[in-house]
Amino acid sequence: MKIYGISGSPRDDTTQYVLNEALESLKSDGFDVKLFSCANKSIAPCMHCDYCLTHKECVNKDDMVEVYEGLKQADGLIFATPLHSGGISSEILSIFERTRALEAVDINLLRGKIGMSIAIGGDRDGGQSSAHLQIITYYMIHGIIPVSGGGYGANLGASFWSQDSLEKIKEDEYGFESLERTLKEFKNFLNTIRVKTK
Repeated sequence: MKIYGISGSPRDDTTQYVLNEALESLKSDGFDVKLFSCANKSIAPCMHCDYCLTHKECVNKDDMVEVYEGLKQADGLIFATPLHSGGISSEILSIFERTRALEAVDINLLRGKIGMSIAIGGDRDGGQSSAHLQIITYYMIHGIIPVSGGGYGANLGASFWSQDSLEKIKEDEYGFESLERTLKEFKNFLNTIRVKTK
């Protein structure tokens, strides 16, 4: 099964590090993983021009073209975002908006995929829950099944406190516990689908 992870940070730092850790865990369990980093990429916001409705493609030919392919092929999705102003990054928001062009081709293209969320803040309580809810809302709108780590530590997804440092995020035991819980449920859902499709 294919997992597509998107690091929504404009920098190659803590968000990408945590997402890599998640993907490596999935890879060790036999999943086919791929990472897309927004660092040094160009993804323009949606102009809502309706070009996609008649042409079945987005008028913008930027790095979102690669994201479209990843979203189409994936069985499971992981959106990892740094916290910007208490919510998701503008990079993640642009990807969410631009999904409109993908579903102009097939409204059900994302339906039934499994999705999980990773939120990383410089502060312990910097808006991680708000960011998770934005990602979960996106999943629900597009028919993606959102998975959290359940109660007692990962209610909405994996939440990290980076203290704006790669070294400090590596020491965030609470964050990695929430990641482990969320990945466990994510894998359970994916394996259930794998069994049903055999």
